[in-house]
Amino acid sequence: MFVMTVALVTALAGCGRSNGSEQELATTAAAPTANITQESGNLAGDPGTDTSKLPAGAEALEVRFGDDGEPFIMNLDGNPTAEAIAGYVGTASWRLPIYHYDDYENWEVMQYYDIPSRYEIPSNAETVTSEKAGEVYYSEPNRIILFYQDAEVTGEYTRIGSIEDSEAFRSAVEENPVLEGWGNKIVHIDSIE
Repeated sequence: MFVMTVALVTALAGCGRSNGSEQELATTAAAPTANITQESGNLAGDPGTDTSKLPAGAEALEVRFGDDGEPFIMNLDGNPTAEAIAGYVGTASWRLPIYHYDDYENWEVMQYYDIPSRYEIPSNAETVTSEKAGEVYYSEPNRIILFYQDAEVTGEYTRIGSIEDSEAFRSAVEENPVLEGWGNKIVHIDSIE
């Protein structure tokens, strides 16, 4: 099993940033390189594009909203997109910032989390017109979309899994605190040992 903090970012360079240290946010190999540097210059755990070296068999990821958020389990769909994401998370935890969380279209029903472009993720996108709270999708290029309310948003998505819809889940997403010293929120994706 893996822990996945499901946070989809529409990461625009510099948006929502304040005086925080880049090192504070860069605790994983998956921090968006356009906005956050890595904890070290080494891409330890980053298998690059050779997906044959990724761990196999993950059926779920654990998702936390905020540094101290409660964990939620995302059950994965059995497709190559979900498998690739789980495999990458299995090699290095992801800690992704959310720069835009209440000022883009449909912000009240979903969040975007950008995955660094160095990760190659296959997609089998289909037109989706209706989503349920807790559904998680992949959208090219390298973006995860989490719906935390039922919605009718049309997009080209590959479903990768779902989190059980509950008041606790919706509250965790909506009440995810803004990181002190920064103007953004954080989502964690970690493996479960």
